Amino acid sequence: MGRVRGVQPNINMKNTLLIFIKNPVAGKVKTRLARTVGDAEALRIYHILLEKTRAAALEAPVKRQLWYSDQIDRADAWPEQLFDKQVQSGADLGERMGNAFKAAFAQGAEKVVIVGSDCPALNGDILMQAFTALDTQEAAIGPTPDGGYYLLALRRFEPALFENIAWSTETVCHDTIKAAEKAGLHVALLPPLSDIDTEADWRQYEQTLI
Repeated sequence: MGRVRGVQPNINMKNTLLIFIKNPVAGKVKTRLARTVGDAEALRIYHILLEKTRAAALEAPVKRQLWYSDQIDRADAWPEQLFDKQVQSGADLGERMGNAFKAAFAQGAEKVVIVGSDCPALNGDILMQAFTALDTQEAAIGPTPDGGYYLLALRRFEPALFENIAWSTETVCHDTIKAAEKAGLHVALLPPLSDIDTEADWRQYEQTLI
């Protein structure tokens, strides 16, 4: 059988990439964006973001887990031979991410990186920078200009990073770093990247394509 294009061989099964996505349903994705562009356009943009996230993930020779918000889609554009499909569980984003990290470490992972699906500038090089950073640090984080983060990498599970964080606020990255440092984790900073939450974010990203 032919090799899937864009997929590197020699997967390091001790490195696990967690990809958090929402099931792409109009009215349930990119809701802040949809306020000004409408549900249909927001869904179209989200599909573009999913494609870019998938392409970035396929550039990283690691174990990949795809975590859906609501239910597994066996027939979508994420091949099951390349992505281990799971469903998120937990009362809030922190608990859902924490549960995914715990599951990955319980399965034998030595380095775990989590990303969402809102950052079109994400690529395989950035992902591998995160895994490499864990050679010398216990954690790594990729900040976004709005105060959040697009990536979190850990060498061991630390529950404090997922508790008492005001999610979807401008203090998420700062508070997560402080929680990590309080827990004794040394944190490496990755290059900042913008994510797409609003129409202004999307228009600014479109300008980079011209």
